Amino acid sequence: MKSNHQEDLTRYVAVFIEEMVANGVKKVVISPGSRSTPFALLLAEHPEIQVFINVDERSAAFFALGIAKAENQPVAMLCTSGTASANYYPAIIEAKYSRVPLVVLTADRPHELREVGAPQAIDQIQMYGRHVKWSIDMPLPESSSSILSFAKSTASRGIGISRESPAGPVHFNFPFREPLVPNLSNAYSQPPLGNVLVTGGERILSKQQSEIFRKKMAEKEKGLIICGPQLDRDSIDAILSFSELYNFPILADPLSGIRSGAHRKTTVVDSYDSFLRTEVVKNSLVPDVVIRFGAMPVSKALSLYLKHFHNLDYWVIDEGGQWLDPIGKATEMIHCSTLSFCESLTNGSCPSVESKWLNKWLSINEQTKRCIIDSKCTDMSEGEAVRSLIDWLPDSSTLFVSNSMPIRDVDTYFLNTNKQINVLANRGANGIDGVVSTALGVSTSKAPTFLLIGDLAFFHDMNGLLAGKMHNLNVKIIVLNNNGGGIFSYLPQAKEDKHFESLFGTPMDLEFSSLSALYHADYYKAIEMDEFSTAFKKSCRHSGVSIIEVVTNRGKNTEQHRKLWNLVSREIEKEFR
Repeated sequence: MKSNHQEDLTRYVAVFIEEMVANGVKKVVISPGSRSTPFALLLAEHPEIQVFINVDERSAAFFALGIAKAENQPVAMLCTSGTASANYYPAIIEAKYSRVPLVVLTADRPHELREVGAPQAIDQIQMYGRHVKWSIDMPLPESSSSILSFAKSTASRGIGISRESPAGPVHFNFPFREPLVPNLSNAYSQPPLGNVLVTGGERILSKQQSEIFRKKMAEKEKGLIICGPQLDRDSIDAILSFSELYNFPILADPLSGIRSGAHRKTTVVDSYDSFLRTEVVKNSLVPDVVIRFGAMPVSKALSLYLKHFHNLDYWVIDEGGQWLDPIGKATEMIHCSTLSFCESLTNGSCPSVESKWLNKWLSINEQTKRCIIDSKCTDMSEGEAVRSLIDWLPDSSTLFVSNSMPIRDVDTYFLNTNKQINVLANRGANGIDGVVSTALGVSTSKAPTFLLIGDLAFFHDMNGLLAGKMHNLNVKIIVLNNNGGGIFSYLPQAKEDKHFESLFGTPMDLEFSSLSALYHADYYKAIEMDEFSTAFKKSCRHSGVSIIEVVTNRGKNTEQHRKLWNLVSREIEKEFR
């Protein structure tokens, strides 16, 4: 029987899509293109898939990353052949290192048009290298039972891999011959082939392993628990119980989720970045074990504190089984889930007596917090803007934070709160590209979403604002405009006056007011704190994208941080005299 190309194309792609849906992929970000036509039309036709259009592939990939990050579910993204697929690369790298499940669908030329000078034909085979967990060049469409079965099982396999810890991106490359238009009249009317569902398990400690670590813990009196980004939020209560049992303080990164919410925080230390810069703390508070859950926190002061010690027991608990030890101090790599580890060492154990070690940490933390609170002023600065923003955030909202100085200011000023604030950032590769698009993707979750970003990062991804306009998204963007790269003022190159501004400060002298007309956004400019307060309240009454440009001074922010650190050091040194 003669094959019907259109019917083969339609059945093949539809089977793959149906398997994606069965395995939990319900949202897809599509960038327009010709070669991807079969997928685009059939995705749009599927009743259980929500389609987002984003015309720029670079922005689209970060937008998909944001959706997946907010929902902790795999999200698909589709583009045409050629350099369109290359524009996905930065977001794929971020997804790899921040453990976000993405399903990357790239259309390609058929094999006879590869490497022969055909337009929009580049080498797309394994193009993302080791930055995806798995990659496959799919066969050309057929409706034979063997190929349809292969398409179905491959979809399940890839999505299962993307979910499996450590989660991450997978890549399907689809070659298509023309004509490219499928038959939409009966796309999903064929009898179903059945589904292959992938179920993942949890890495746990055996009884023997648990007993070994119980005995080790019985010998430890001065432990530290460190909770960083990529922490499993379902494990927070277990971590708190573990901490309370052993009287170990928890040094909680703002991205860990532990600093906010209704859960108890009696052992949570939130100001360590400010007081670990003090020499007397480094020399006096010497732990005998450090237990880290999640990735390494943002704080450089914490990293330097840990590097200060030799012969320190340092345990890294990671279900993903990766070697997450950027400071080179790990003595135990424990490949199990955080929940399993904490429960194994908590259940059936006797509560500890009151600990001078824990009390000392909590006392220093309270002193530091008083210094932070007492240093509040009414003058506009980045620190005051961030502090005020955190105070104003409504309960059950999401704060997406850009890298560079914003995340470090949040680390300083985001203190323990009973409000449920979901703090997110792209801390996989720590770049400033794609931040706007990622935050807009996060906002699709419908939680009130706020983006804190510097002017350079905002400039990097201004075209990402189009997604907000196209999909009627609701996000409030606070742009800290200090006219350049503020973080470089804290680094040694800041002393090189001759070339510092041109090479590192990089002032752009941009005002962002014109963006409001271009992207249908509300715009406010704040030079004084009362203007910022008024703008924030107005933006919250507006549904849609709002941009608040907060004008600050790079030098003043650096000075403010150093004054705070010096104040903290003086106060803490009094306690050790």
